[in-house]
Amino acid sequence: MTVQEIIGRARSEGRGLLTEVEAKELLKKADISVVDTRLAASRDEAISVSEKLGFPVVLKIASSDVVHKSDAGGVKLNLETAEQVGQAYDDIMAAIKKAYPQAKIQGVSVQKMARPGVEVIIGMSKDAQFGPVLMFGLGGVLVEILKDVSFRIVPLVKRDAAEMIRDIKGYPLLEGYRGSEPVDVANLENMILKVSDFVEKNPEVKELDLNPIFAYKDGAIAVDARVVLEDAA
Repeated sequence: MTVQEIIGRARSEGRGLLTEVEAKELLKKADISVVDTRLAASRDEAISVSEKLGFPVVLKIASSDVVHKSDAGGVKLNLETAEQVGQAYDDIMAAIKKAYPQAKIQGVSVQKMARPGVEVIIGMSKDAQFGPVLMFGLGGVLVEILKDVSFRIVPLVKRDAAEMIRDIKGYPLLEGYRGSEPVDVANLENMILKVSDFVEKNPEVKELDLNPIFAYKDGAIAVDARVVLEDAA
C-alpha cells in the first residue's frame, strides 16, 4: 500500500491514531529504519509469525484505543518459544480487556527482539506558529525523566541534524562513555533528515514518535513507532 492508502484506510475507519504496524509500514516507505513488525489476528497466527521471524520476539497489543500499551499489560518481551508466545498472547488479551473493555482490538503486533543499544528518540509535533517541529533526545523512559531534548523547525538541513544531536547533554553517551562503543552519529543525522523529509511531504501527519530508537556503532533502528493524523476536515 502507498502512504496515502494507509492514511486513507485509517481515516475511512474513523481512526486518528495508526496502529504500530501501520506506522512502521508508513515509515519504511520513507526509507526510515524500523524493526520488521507484522500483525497477528489470533493466537495461532501470533505463533506462526513468531516462528517465521525467528525467536526471541516481542508481542504488543494492536489497538488504536490503547495508548499506553506497557502500562496496561499489552507488551511482552523476549519470548523464546511458541509456548511462551501463546501464553503471552492470552495474557495480553486478558489484561487489555480488563483495562480497556471497550477497545477495538486488531490482534497483536509481532516483531523480532532487537539487540540493545543506546536509546534515543526522534519526534515531531506541530506548533501553531511555526508548524512541524522535530525533536531529538535520549529515548526510552529517559525522555520523560531527563527531558534532555533539542528542537528544530522543519525542513532541516544536514547542519541542523548534526547540531540537534550535539545539543543534548547526553551526547557523551553517543560518543562512547567509559569504555562503551560510540554509536554511528552520521546514521542518526540521516535518520533525522529522512523524518524531516517525510513530515514535510505528508502534512496529514500531526504527531510522530520513534521511541526508542536503538543506536549502534553500525547503524540505528526504531523498535516502536507512533503516528497521529490530522482530522480529516
